[in-house]
Amino acid sequence: MPTPYQAHPSAIIDQPCEIGAGTRIWHFCHISENTVIGEHCNFGQNVMIASGVRIGRNVKIQNNVSVYSGTTIEDDVFLGPSCVLTNVSNPRSQIVRRDIYEKTLIRRGASIGANATITCGVTLGRYCFIAAGAVVTRDVADYTMVLGLPGRPRGWVSRHGHPLHHPVDGVYTCPESKLRYREVEPGKLRCLDLDEEAPLPATLATGNHPYREFHTR
Repeated sequence: MPTPYQAHPSAIIDQPCEIGAGTRIWHFCHISENTVIGEHCNFGQNVMIASGVRIGRNVKIQNNVSVYSGTTIEDDVFLGPSCVLTNVSNPRSQIVRRDIYEKTLIRRGASIGANATITCGVTLGRYCFIAAGAVVTRDVADYTMVLGLPGRPRGWVSRHGHPLHHPVDGVYTCPESKLRYREVEPGKLRCLDLDEEAPLPATLATGNHPYREFHTR
């Protein structure tokens, strides 16, 4: 029986695992047993998904990324080329810590840039943006842009990946989508037009989206 997903002949897919319809798995990938992968994901060349990992739908993982046990990735996440995830904060070759892997949670819509490093045991908030080469050692709030080594918050970013500047009466507006955002309390940004758990409407996901209907509220 044909599978509902596509996998290159060079990919290794251990069983049992669950892979959603429309997912594409490219050259030299390895999907380990007991993984759960949602629909319409795309894994580039040389991606490794370790045992027990949970991945949502529409997740894009670029070339040369390993996702280790203990990691949960929600919907609509982007992992850039050669970014690094870990699952033990004090590794030793002589010490077996397989039963105490630390948990990493990457929430809906987050993006991690190329060659960034995410130390284990952290949560990356919804729609945060981790710049290329940054090293993240602590939790990141929703919509936060993180740059540098060590990574530090450097402002807010919209769902569409644009830095948010110059609020008017406390409201930031994304220059692409015109979605509006407000800092509802120090260090906590919220979208005024969409719930954080709601996917983008199709009209806002194409790059050509005259934005009117939400402002009629």
